[in-house]
Amino acid sequence: MTTLARADVVAPSIFSPRLSGATAARVLRQLRHDHRTIAMMLLLPSLLLGLLYLIWKDVPTPPGVPSIFDQVGLTMIAILPFVVMFLVTSIAMLRERTSGTLERLLTTPLARFDLLLGYGLAFGLMALLQAGITVTVATTLYDLDVAGSLWLVVLIAVVDAVLGVALGLLASAFARTEFQAVQFMPVIVLPQFFLCGLLIARDQMADWLRWISDVLPLTYAVEALQEVGRSTSPTGTMWRDVAVVAGVALLALALGAMTLRRRTN
Repeated sequence: MTTLARADVVAPSIFSPRLSGATAARVLRQLRHDHRTIAMMLLLPSLLLGLLYLIWKDVPTPPGVPSIFDQVGLTMIAILPFVVMFLVTSIAMLRERTSGTLERLLTTPLARFDLLLGYGLAFGLMALLQAGITVTVATTLYDLDVAGSLWLVVLIAVVDAVLGVALGLLASAFARTEFQAVQFMPVIVLPQFFLCGLLIARDQMADWLRWISDVLPLTYAVEALQEVGRSTSPTGTMWRDVAVVAGVALLALALGAMTLRRRTN
């Protein structure tokens, strides 16, 4: 890559759509040659959802009660992309730093936020493809029943996947090796999984656990999908939950830009 500026020149702090777009294009070109990562992002959520379908498809429920898969499968459409994107992006950004690519990029006019936003745009596009595939497979092959619009399901899944991207980029700033990046997964992802309302209804939790759940963004993604699953028209609460998840994603990108290091010492 051609160096556009000296290493001691401070990158501008003003957001540049052109540089963010160029970064997104570069990341997509790199992903195009990584077939295993593409398969993991696009197909793994559908395959894991299929495993849950096989586990629960023959489990009876009382008349008038949705099947267990209908109750849990829709929620997993938010959780699985979040987990996959967190893992992929945290490792991808760490490789940029350990290979020296990040240090070379930051000697150009590219600001840190431009870099992370470019990553967010690239993986956001992958999240859109991922959500489209997952929802299509779930509602056709697995007979997932959704009362609301499938486009809303896709929207929430994409926003939640972008949240996983943003948190993965933030976590990568504190890791020195790929193993350490993976170690952040149980710290950041699992508490949100346990407290999002999937394993037990939030109103049945102890007060202090529910308070923790209230500040975890995955909780709002799950609540938004549950609202779509039982209502034929979107509500103000659902849009509020989507806005919370999107806001946390932007905040994580901003914090990631502030803490991003050029290299791993």
